[in-house]
Amino acid sequence: MSLDGRTIGLVEDDPIMGESLVQRLTIEGATVRWWQTGREAAEALPRSATDIVVCDIRLPDMTGEEVFRGLADTRETPPFLFITAHGDIDQAVRLMRAGAGDYLTKPFVMEAFLDRVSGLVREVAPAGGTGTLGISPAIRQIEATLRRIAKTRATVLLQGETGTGKEVAARFVHMASDQADKPFIAVNCAAIPQDLLESELFGHERGAFTGADKRHLGYAERAGTGTLFLDEVGELPDRLQAKLLRLLEERSFGRLGSELVLPFKARVIAATNRSLERAVADGRFRDDLYYRLAVVAIDMPPLRERRDDIPWLIDMFFEAAAESGGSALKGVSSLTVEAALAHGWPGNIRELRNRIERAVALTQGDWLMPSDVFPQRSGSPNLPSVDDGSLAAARDAAEARRIESALKETSGHIGEAAKLLGISRTTLWERMRRRTPH
Repeated sequence: MSLDGRTIGLVEDDPIMGESLVQRLTIEGATVRWWQTGREAAEALPRSATDIVVCDIRLPDMTGEEVFRGLADTRETPPFLFITAHGDIDQAVRLMRAGAGDYLTKPFVMEAFLDRVSGLVREVAPAGGTGTLGISPAIRQIEATLRRIAKTRATVLLQGETGTGKEVAARFVHMASDQADKPFIAVNCAAIPQDLLESELFGHERGAFTGADKRHLGYAERAGTGTLFLDEVGELPDRLQAKLLRLLEERSFGRLGSELVLPFKARVIAATNRSLERAVADGRFRDDLYYRLAVVAIDMPPLRERRDDIPWLIDMFFEAAAESGGSALKGVSSLTVEAALAHGWPGNIRELRNRIERAVALTQGDWLMPSDVFPQRSGSPNLPSVDDGSLAAARDAAEARRIESALKETSGHIGEAAKLLGISRTTLWERMRRRTPH
């Protein structure tokens, strides 16, 4: 199995072995995050979207077992490949029984090591290697999880800031499921007046209340065997929280004004931009409903934490806006991409899409420039914002993307990639090493 596009966490205190593993895994196409102490790894791994962790058992400050068990308590644990001396084999076997993955005794042949890594790496992207929701390691791991969920009928709770793509993720689950040809019914629980919300969700019979002059089928009924997407579910009032709980537990409901009990066959996907756990602790949300909704809970990361996706999203939104508007623009300036990488994106993906659509509609030049996307910076139109990173950081990110592109174009051959970039092999190694997290 190719390691192209994979992200590998390495926990190794030996600088010689660590450097060797980083170089070889990089040649194989992987992105490597290297930590030389257990504490560094324990702090970074819960925030890192890693496909596999290669971990020494004996570390200077703690054991690899402690790193593994700490991560297992905080999130879905990637497979661990433990590197161990012969005296640690019993411990390694115990860790495998705990779900670690595999172990390899020192010294080992590099080909054997690569075989073990390849055998443990999970599929994190669809065939073809291009993500549907994004290309960053974090979003590709989420996409892989959503694909697994789609084959079940489990209830899903999507959590994240406004504009992070929760409805897009919900539609992705629906389209990847066996019910893709069935209805996808989206309900914004915060946008419907509370006195109408129950009727809209569950429907009503004629005469159920003043103004009910005919039968009305609610969203739960119209969803059929498809998907009912409840956006901003945290805004439901107490009375409707109880009714939603009954819907999920009994898989049935009734229209207002009717004694007929109807079966509920749809999958429920809920979304919220607030912490339901905090709402439960504050007494504003039912704990039993929270546990029913959060059978599978997924946090959608904000755009500032998945900057690899920004150029990809820019291209996608630009092409869509240019095509629908009949624009003759040649493309997006690299200065615009740098400015976007330096922006904080408080409105996340929604803000990015709106800025690109507005810029395409209003620009009069041949290229989309920073002043088109960020008109509030008209005083210095060609400079990216530094509100969430310096210009140097943005340029470093652009250089890292170019290096990665060159490595992919040359199938990981360092010499050929260096020629393509117009630098020496030694310079390329140095820049790759500098960009490898330690």
